Amino acid sequence: MVIKGELTFPGDKSISHRSLMFAALANGESRLSNSSTGVDVQSTRKCLEACGIKIWNDGNDVIVKGGTFSNPSEPLDCGNSGTTTRLLLGLLAGQGINATFIGDDSLSSRPMNRILDPLSKMGLISESNNGKLTITIHKSELAGIKYESPVASAQVKSAVLLAGLGASGKTSVTEPTLSRDHTEKMLTGLGVNIIVDGLSTTISKSSSPLLSFKLSVPGDPSTAAFFATAAALVPKSEIKLNHVLANPTRTGFFAALEKMGGGMACVNQWEETGELIYNLKIFHQPLQSINIDEKDVPGLIDELPLIAILATQAKGKTEIRGAKELRVKECDRIHAICKNLKKMGADIEELDDGFIINGPTNLNGAEIETFHDHRIAMAFSIAELVADGDVELDNPECASISYPEFYDVLERLKQ
Repeated sequence: MVIKGELTFPGDKSISHRSLMFAALANGESRLSNSSTGVDVQSTRKCLEACGIKIWNDGNDVIVKGGTFSNPSEPLDCGNSGTTTRLLLGLLAGQGINATFIGDDSLSSRPMNRILDPLSKMGLISESNNGKLTITIHKSELAGIKYESPVASAQVKSAVLLAGLGASGKTSVTEPTLSRDHTEKMLTGLGVNIIVDGLSTTISKSSSPLLSFKLSVPGDPSTAAFFATAAALVPKSEIKLNHVLANPTRTGFFAALEKMGGGMACVNQWEETGELIYNLKIFHQPLQSINIDEKDVPGLIDELPLIAILATQAKGKTEIRGAKELRVKECDRIHAICKNLKKMGADIEELDDGFIINGPTNLNGAEIETFHDHRIAMAFSIAELVADGDVELDNPECASISYPEFYDVLERLKQ
């Protein structure tokens, strides 16, 4: 079996979330093309609709009629989506909305104080379950702050900046290292008064609604990474990945794959709506070990399960450190990666903030515990490509959180 083919992906999940929210803030009708098909983005859509925003489909496009928010009559169900919860906490706080946020068991176990703390400094009145869902926010007079974020998190940064759109004075966020910057790029493109200076971003209260816009969402690099891993792992494989987002804060996985010796060529690249896009060719080559530390982690946090699988087939010792954030994702991903790779016969040591893998080793089929985490389910489906025997997932359906078409597309690439 080899992996061959050419793929174009549904829109980037991070940009899809934000495009819905910014369109909701805009006057008039905005048209969004190639939005993510994942369940998480649907959670954002449903929450915005519950706040009085009209959203409908026009063929393959999504139309958002924005401008006026209202208090939701029912709790906002964010499902499994941390992005929905954290960004809407900031956005709705800035719009003076009373709302209660709920989610599934996984989301309800994840920390929200990292958002609530800066928002409370801005004046937001809220109640929570010890910093977790259920969370209720109340209409509050917000004032801008200078916030030094202890973590490099696009969700924290975006939540504070979105709240700043409705706060008096200026709001600034400084991070320890640069996280994803889609919020800053999109707001700049929409004419918002925003200044980016190194690791600090400052925003002023919006004096008028945003202007409606058209946006074609570029392909999701985190989704593309699964298929890039497949081609890099399986001998004689080669695939082309088209229209993939090439934002420098999101290309950490591809930089790491290249550093490991994976075959990669940029076929062409261009700019669209302020974001860099490229077409990539990925092909199999022998892999070498890699070291990843705290400064590298923000750019490939979601792809670390794939780096772990690549490392099992790479020559030498791969060490991942500074990734403690993985423990508070949809599941404790450090534990999930280590437990499942050990089951498959990998030489892996679990660390508090990462793991060490000695390779290459032969992987065996195994029963995999997904912990209901879409990225764990998809990553171990890729691991099966180089395993002796079958991989059985306890909950394959959780892949629909980000990419419902995943298994069908993977099957199509097998030749």
